[in-house]
Amino acid sequence: MINFDEEIAKKGFELPLVEEFYTLQGEGYHTGKAAYFIRIGGCDIGCRWCDSKTSWNPNIHPLVSIDSIVSNALKTAANAVVVTGGEPSLFNLEPLTAKLKTHGIKTFIETAGVQKLTGSWDWICLSPKRNSPPLGEFYAIANELKVIIYDDADYLWAEESASKVSKDCMLYLQSEWSKYQQNIPIIVEYVKTYPKWNVSLQSHKFMHIP
Repeated sequence: MINFDEEIAKKGFELPLVEEFYTLQGEGYHTGKAAYFIRIGGCDIGCRWCDSKTSWNPNIHPLVSIDSIVSNALKTAANAVVVTGGEPSLFNLEPLTAKLKTHGIKTFIETAGVQKLTGSWDWICLSPKRNSPPLGEFYAIANELKVIIYDDADYLWAEESASKVSKDCMLYLQSEWSKYQQNIPIIVEYVKTYPKWNVSLQSHKFMHIP
C-alpha cells in the first residue's frame, strides 16, 4: 500500500502534482483535442508495464494547491482538463472539479476505478486492470472503456469488462507501448472481427508531444 497523508487526500485542497501541461489528447475517444493535463502522484496498482512509474509514490512529488493548478490551466486556451495519474481516485477531487467548473472548464478523468470516485465529471475513461479490478459502480458510469493489451489474456479481460458497461460506453483496445509492433496487427484483426471495439493509439508518442 502506498504511503500518503490520508487527511490531505480526504480534503483535496492540495494534491501531489507529478506534472501539468497543455497538449493534445493522445488516446481514446478525445484523441486530437486540446486539453490541460494534471498528473497526480499515488498508485496502489503498480502495473509492470506502466509508463508513468514515477507517479506511483505520492511522497516524492510536491503538494500543490488546487488554486495554483486551476490558475495555471486558465493561463491556457484549454476548455477541458484531464486528470490522470497514478491513480487519481485515491484523492478527493470534488474541490478541484468544483473550481474548474466555475470557470466553465470540462472535467475528464482516466481511472482504473479501484477507489470510490469523487468530483463532478463530464467524461470518465475507465481503464480497468486485471491485477486490481475496478469497483462495480464504475462500469455503469464509464463513458469510455479503454483496455490495455499486453498479452493474449487481456482480450478475455477486455470482453469481460465490456459485458459490464452501458450500451453507450465507447470501447477501445490499446496496445501497451513497448509491444506495439507485436500487438497492433492482432488488435487490428480483432477489431475487424468484433467491430464493437475501436483501436486507441498513443498518438502523442507518434507526434512526439507530451
